[in-house]
Amino acid sequence: MTPARIRLLKAVVFLACLLPAAELALGAFERFGFSLGANPVEALIHGLGTWSLNFLLITLAVTPLRRITGQAWLLRFRRMLGLFAFFYVLLHFLVYAGIDHRFDLQYIIEDVIERPYITIGFLAFLLLVPLAVTSNKVMMKRMGQGWKKLHRLVYPIAILGVWHYYWLVKADVLQPLIYAAILLFLLGFRAWGRRVRVAKLP
Repeated sequence: MTPARIRLLKAVVFLACLLPAAELALGAFERFGFSLGANPVEALIHGLGTWSLNFLLITLAVTPLRRITGQAWLLRFRRMLGLFAFFYVLLHFLVYAGIDHRFDLQYIIEDVIERPYITIGFLAFLLLVPLAVTSNKVMMKRMGQGWKKLHRLVYPIAILGVWHYYWLVKADVLQPLIYAAILLFLLGFRAWGRRVRVAKLP
């Protein structure tokens, strides 16, 4: 694929990644026929959390998809998708802390400590921060091999994200189990690919 086409496709993907946030924002304010229901704040928190997981899994799927298709240009979208995962996680946290709890620090700290699913979700958020901060070419050059080691945190972050979702859901756990199955497949594919590469070494 030519550089011009990749730039155009990046712009399209960028706008597409913003659509869920726009839809949730319109629903929160009940504009243009969008509505989040009787409890818009809770629906907004859950919607942003779901899209955070979606983008995390999509980011993890880029490398397996590139290996299956042989299309190396797909890797050029991985950083942008990963940053959108952080974008939605950040919005998820800000709505929880700012709109739902009005930045009441004492209450938020108690909530994080006393409610295990929030503890796990907050830990995933904290681990994602350094990945977002170092997701640029300058930091890649400065950190060298340390950059790759740091960004392997995306695997436990994804696990914590799915775990957070599973503990949040009290009755119908089908959807978090689907996320867990997808994550297990992606991690298994990477482990299998690593074993194949090691086996080919002299």
